[in-house]
Amino acid sequence: MRPTLPLLIQTDFPPLARGALETLQVNLGYKCNQSCLHCHVNAGPNRTEMMDADTVALVLEVLRQRRLSTLDLTGGAPELNLHFRALVTGARALGVRVIDRCNLTILSEPGQESLAGFLAQQRVEVTASLPCYSPANVDRQRGDGVFDRSIAGLQALNALGYGQEDSGLVLNLVYNPQGPVLPPPQGPLEADYRRELMAHFGIRFNHLFALTNMPVQRFGSTLLSKGSFEDYMRLLKDAYRADNLQTVMCRSLISVDWQGFLYDCDFNQMLGLPATLPGTHRPHLRDLLAQQSKGQPIRVADHCYGCTAGQGSSCGGALEDSAATEPAHAPVGVA
Repeated sequence: MRPTLPLLIQTDFPPLARGALETLQVNLGYKCNQSCLHCHVNAGPNRTEMMDADTVALVLEVLRQRRLSTLDLTGGAPELNLHFRALVTGARALGVRVIDRCNLTILSEPGQESLAGFLAQQRVEVTASLPCYSPANVDRQRGDGVFDRSIAGLQALNALGYGQEDSGLVLNLVYNPQGPVLPPPQGPLEADYRRELMAHFGIRFNHLFALTNMPVQRFGSTLLSKGSFEDYMRLLKDAYRADNLQTVMCRSLISVDWQGFLYDCDFNQMLGLPATLPGTHRPHLRDLLAQQSKGQPIRVADHCYGCTAGQGSSCGGALEDSAATEPAHAPVGVA
């Protein structure tokens, strides 16, 4: 794995400051049942990092004391953490909106047969990875057989009410480009997904989020090995939009790693760039019990251009609806 931080740390990206904290995005561990090419976490079956019970309890305490509105659970496959269900149940008891960033194939893993029912019972919002509605494209990016298992997972969620009108069970899908290109406009792409998934599989969902691939970890290393890193960074910078600075996710979100340390976003977590809080070199969840993060500077580097390019990109998809008519950009050299 070739590191990209040395190529990103020197930046002319504009300074940012944090607003009011609304969302705690918690990485429960880097273990995953998949190893995807675009994964900025470098997650996979052989990773062993997992959040322990004491840190999970601290997450719940921060949610309670700070009265945060949203808990966004990610990984790896967050559901593989032994304390996943206890955390979800505890957060829902506090009235917190819980998002599970699910890869769909986890629903059919041995020992996870009751997972979909648990998510529905707790009324967890499912944000599910499905990088294309084409079997060949998905399997190329995520592994043989992943598409069929993903479709089966979506059908199981639909059967429980997810994505169905008036059910209150929210099912969102996530699109990532196949290579070093910006995602196409989110609105038309969502319409394509709705048409194809309904016609071929009878699947319904609420929203599609189009995310830009970030030049860190596995994807960044692939760019370097293909000699396309500089071209991709030029693509991101050329497509920069200052308007997106107002709605980037780091203004209202803090990322928490499996040990409880704090970062301005999940990408900074993967790069080892800790958040800034007064009096601490490497802030931890415990520090959020003692002080506010509002107004603190956000750590920026060149990868931040990935969130502000074109229509913008965040964990909730595109930032700018006004970019919905922009054409997709051409690839720059990685299949």
